[in-house]
Amino acid sequence: MSAIGNQAPIPVPPPETPVQPLREVEPRRPRKYGKWLILLAIVGGSIAAYELWVKPRHAQQQAAKTAVAVRTAKIIKGPFVQTVRVSGQTSARNFANITAPILRGPEANRSLVLMKLVKSGSTVNKGDFLAEIDTQSTKDHIEDVVDMVKQAGNDIEKRKAQQAVEQENLAQTMRVAKADFDKWSLEARAAETRTVLDQELIKLQVEEAEARYKQALADIEAKKVAHQAELRILEITLLRQQRHLERHQMDVARMTFRSPMAGLAVMNTIWRNSEYSQIQEGDSVSPGQSFMKVVSPGSMQLEATINQAQVGSFRVGLPATVGLDAFPGSTFPGKVYSIGALAVGGWRQNYYIRSVPVRIEIKSNDQRLIPDLSAWADVEIAREDDALIAPLGAIRQEGGKSYVSVKTANGFEDRQVELGIASNTHVVIHSGVKEGEEVRLY
Repeated sequence: MSAIGNQAPIPVPPPETPVQPLREVEPRRPRKYGKWLILLAIVGGSIAAYELWVKPRHAQQQAAKTAVAVRTAKIIKGPFVQTVRVSGQTSARNFANITAPILRGPEANRSLVLMKLVKSGSTVNKGDFLAEIDTQSTKDHIEDVVDMVKQAGNDIEKRKAQQAVEQENLAQTMRVAKADFDKWSLEARAAETRTVLDQELIKLQVEEAEARYKQALADIEAKKVAHQAELRILEITLLRQQRHLERHQMDVARMTFRSPMAGLAVMNTIWRNSEYSQIQEGDSVSPGQSFMKVVSPGSMQLEATINQAQVGSFRVGLPATVGLDAFPGSTFPGKVYSIGALAVGGWRQNYYIRSVPVRIEIKSNDQRLIPDLSAWADVEIAREDDALIAPLGAIRQEGGKSYVSVKTANGFEDRQVELGIASNTHVVIHSGVKEGEEVRLY
């Protein structure tokens, strides 16, 4: 075998025919007048858009601006009421204060704890239970005072018995002295038969016995006076203890409270835990402190203040419309029934500002009317039933005169007018305009 192997030639494939690349077809260049056509189309579209959309919209905006710039209002005819608004809080004209009693006993300075209390806002009738103060310590003390009264009575009886014994001893001493005096008096009658010395001795004995007898009588009278004084002291002690007992018994009776009238029970407020809160069971009250009110719901009023400059416009009897901040939309009729004679000052930084208190009676028995609610009132200080009314913004002041601009066919015409009463928004015109005319608003 040959080491070289097969020497036959390997067949070679024929060469591929080269592919000729395609010639790119150059696009035809547009002619020069095509650019001008496109430009003219854009300009024409812009002009058309402006005429059809922008220009009408701009005209509408200008018309709206013109309409807003010149605002008008019509003169109307009707009733006009001039009011002044005041604000304050509600209270009751007819009420009864429930006050902690001032104790009459010696322990009057102790605190009073409310053990039972009617619910605030509940309706009560005359004689109904309202509150009760803790009386246990007073009742315990009353038992001690009762024993003291009995002891004082026993002391009087004991002293009377002792005085009777003392009086009997003095009487016995007086009887012995009288017997001795009578004896020596008889001896003196027979002194003529005695010697001179015996006569002198008998005479001395008579004088001595008489002196002892008179002294015994004087001792009895003096002892009677002393005994009467002692008994009087003991009787005064008994009377003092009896009054002590009666005062405590009266205090116990006064610690239960009954309603003096029919109405609504309302608790007062106290300072507790760094805030104001209503009195409740378990609170301590001081003697003489008011802790509750029984108010008549049919006699509610609004307590408010007015500025000193407004006092001249207020009169007793002026009608008012009262509203409550807690019940928006609810109004009640009322009238001014009290105006303060003196102005009162404010608090702290408002101390030098003086206001006049005014009270407005609320003519309603609505259950929503309760004390201590914030409220307002529109007081009617003037009224015209048939008046020409214009907005206050239509009035122009020049040279101390009033003018309005009335709309006419040729524009606006200035007219001088005579004004009447006014409110915060409208004014009455007495002359210069007619009903239905339009006036310009400034």
